[in-house]
Amino acid sequence: MSAPPELPPLVSAALSLSGRRGFVSSTRNETGRLLASLAASKTGLLGELGTGCGVGSAWLRSGANEGTKIVTAESDPQLAKVVAELFADDERIEVVSADWTALIERGPFALLFVDAREAKLSARDVIADVVEPGGFVVLDDFTPSAVWPPMYEGRVDTLRQEWLMDSRFTTVEVMVAPDAAVLLATRH
Repeated sequence: MSAPPELPPLVSAALSLSGRRGFVSSTRNETGRLLASLAASKTGLLGELGTGCGVGSAWLRSGANEGTKIVTAESDPQLAKVVAELFADDERIEVVSADWTALIERGPFALLFVDAREAKLSARDVIADVVEPGGFVVLDDFTPSAVWPPMYEGRVDTLRQEWLMDSRFTTVEVMVAPDAAVLLATRH
């Protein structure tokens, strides 16, 4: 994949925090660049369900337009505090120390990055209700699948299949690296 090696300073700071906290996985740079590009096309409220060390939010912020606010939820109170400190100088990013469900009442969202596993597995109906028409939903951490129905580890990937077939969205699987894909869903 071709991309400049330089990272936005806030992304670098979040990746550094991730390394210091021992996180072995965070939002990949390929996914982050997609998030930044999508954020650049939206105004209003952008959200992230599952902050982690703030890498996804930092990528969203790197592409966000003026007048755009980002809200992210982290269920680990200590981690939420550390990430809030990381973003303390940016009034456009709010870190909520709560489960991902706390953000639901904050919608509608122009873009929602679903990074919390539980939300990915069980919240499609809730997400459909809080993303504005024309808004994006991004789900990461998929292994590319070139067959239908989509397969993962020898079984049908029902999560991916359900998102790809949900009539409330137009969804596409986007390969961001040879070993990584995201689902990009646009709300009708």
